Amino acid sequence: MKNRDVTSAAAARLTLNNYLLPALIGVLLILQFVSPYRGWVVLLVGLGGALLVSYLWARSLRDGLHLHRARRFGWTRVGDQMVERFTLDNDGWAPALWVEIVDHSDMPDYRASRVSSVDGRRSIRWHTTAVCTLRGLFTLGPTSLRTGDPFGLFTVTHHYPASTPLLVTPPIVPLPTIDVAPGGRAGAGRPRVNAPERTVSVSGVREYAAGDSQRWIHWPTSARRDELFVRVFDNTPAGDWWIVLDVDRRVQVGQGLDATDEHGVILAASLADRGLRARRAVGLAAHGDHLVWLPPQVGDGRRWDILYALALISPGELPLAELLTRTGPALGGRDSLVIITPAVDGGWIEPLMPLLRRGCIPTVLLLDQITFGGVGDVAGVAALLTDLGVAHDVIARDLLDGSGVVHPESRPLWEWRILGTGRAVPIRRPEAVPWRTLS
Repeated sequence: MKNRDVTSAAAARLTLNNYLLPALIGVLLILQFVSPYRGWVVLLVGLGGALLVSYLWARSLRDGLHLHRARRFGWTRVGDQMVERFTLDNDGWAPALWVEIVDHSDMPDYRASRVSSVDGRRSIRWHTTAVCTLRGLFTLGPTSLRTGDPFGLFTVTHHYPASTPLLVTPPIVPLPTIDVAPGGRAGAGRPRVNAPERTVSVSGVREYAAGDSQRWIHWPTSARRDELFVRVFDNTPAGDWWIVLDVDRRVQVGQGLDATDEHGVILAASLADRGLRARRAVGLAAHGDHLVWLPPQVGDGRRWDILYALALISPGELPLAELLTRTGPALGGRDSLVIITPAVDGGWIEPLMPLLRRGCIPTVLLLDQITFGGVGDVAGVAALLTDLGVAHDVIARDLLDGSGVVHPESRPLWEWRILGTGRAVPIRRPEAVPWRTLS
């Protein structure tokens, strides 16, 4: 997108604050005509001169002041630092002894308004920073500027309607304790694009996971280690990942960033990133205030689609059971189904049964309501999932607290690389990112 100077769209206005002084000058003129007196002349010269100087001063500020506003990034993640640059130019001869800049952005915890001053034929520049603490789509701008003459007779206002959207996406965090039960079987699904050859050959073994075929069990290794192990194939087709996020507001607990819906969004974003990095096709299904339906695809484009949808999602009224019923016809056999929910009533397990019979491999991430300040106990539904052989994990609130993104702090603006000699070399400077004016 081509940059555009925001000052070209500015609307400037000069306003007289009080009509008492012009009225007084008019009265003095009448008195001078009716009853000439030297005192009236002195007052007329003094008051009229003050009014004229104030007007010329304010007019210089109206025509000479220009505010430029630019940002570095078009989108960020929760925990990132957003930086804006403001430049105030005064092309007129009159200094602006006070300038009030009012920012009308709706980004939470962002304060760009300030009061400053600038001499004639001068310019000043400053930066504002803020840590993005909430996901969502926000607007930077518009901006208003207010100043006036030294006598306070006139007020000059500039309104800059230019604004720009800022998308804050959920953070992506490492989840070392969460494993997604693998889907796919030989002869079906998507072959791995990095497989060395088209034939199916055994490359090793791994621990048995729920949903693995008994035909894959490697009995010698299982007998030796007294635990089930399955064979790993070089060209085993990889099943798609369907991430189903429960955002039914009736089952959510907690407040603000410490709520189950926010943790569920972070889990969904992080798992989607993991799957896409593993070259899986990943999709997302959720129904909050609107339906989110993103069929499985591979590549960075799908990652952006999922992050965009998760940034805007908010709790709705559709229960998880109905969402699973609607999602079922789109699922293929041996797809990996990742369900993220704080629901402990177990009513959603019944619509899960047909998907199990069709060959879908579910992994359920149960958000522990008790750790979020709720009263629901996940033990019952976890035991039921164990009896069904469904892989599941209980997610406590403190799982993500250590990541530094639930209560984010500022990210460093510099990135460094350590050479073999031990020398640190910057590979990314703040100046390397171009500024973009608001449009």
